[in-house]
Parts: sequence; C-alpha cells; structure tokens
Amino acid sequence: MRLADTIGMVLKEKSRDIWSLDPEALVYDAVEMMANKSVGALLVISNSKLVGIISERDYARKVILQERSSKQTRVKEIMTSPVIVVRPDHTVEDCMRLMTENRIRHLPVAENEKILGVVSIGDLVKWMVSAQAETIEQLQHYIAGSYPR
Repeated sequence: MRLADTIGMVLKEKSRDIWSLDPEALVYDAVEMMANKSVGALLVISNSKLVGIISERDYARKVILQERSSKQTRVKEIMTSPVIVVRPDHTVEDCMRLMTENRIRHLPVAENEKILGVVSIGDLVKWMVSAQAETIEQLQHYIAGSYPR
C-alpha cells in the first residue's frame, strides 16, 4: 500500500456499491438516500450517462444557505457538473492531488464510460494509514533482525 498504488487496487478493498439518482429527483430524496446509505455524495445519472454529482456540501451551500426548499428543488439545480472522473490506473497520489486542488471529497472511477465505483477522501486516507502501518511493521522486523532476507 503506497502512494503509487492504483485506485483500482483501492476499489478492490471496498464496497463497489454505486448509489445514483436522476437529475430530475428532488434534493430531499437525494439527502434521504445519502443518509440511508451512509454516504456523502451520489452520482447523478441520466440515460446511463454520468452528468453530475451531488454532495452534502452542495446541499448545505446551495439549498440551506440560500433558504431553498429541498422538497421543491431538483438535483440538477444544485449538482456539480461536469464531474472529475478518474480511471482505475490513476494512482492514489494522483487522486489525492486532484481532490486537494479541486476541493472535492469524492471521485467516480470509470473505464470506457462505465462507472466502476467511487472513492472518497476517507478511502484514500484509510489506504495511506494502512500503508504507513505496514511500513512501520517492516521496519520493526528489520530492526529486530527478523526481517526476511
């Protein structure tokens, strides 16, 4: 587990559930789905094509702070579009950089326009923590003289 590992490797370690809705759906339904699925963002798909992403941040900034009604606002009105998408061969480092530079927390992973999954900043942090723990363990074995030769 390293920064050079691919996002495809990260996806193999997590659920590949893809939660999505139509751009015509109500924001209320999106927020309810995020709560029920314990996710912070949903893909917005129209005619089998990724057209946007809606996150808790979109809801907070574009509905609550603007005093709009989630039961009268459509997802298409507040979703983020276009969506930054990565391929499974992108590295963890690539994705962390994209997330930081664009101030986003979720990245859909696709290949040939087929959505394979979504990675969050939490997934990448968890990956990196595991990588660090693995490195520490190897160093401890090396120092103790029990490192495989």
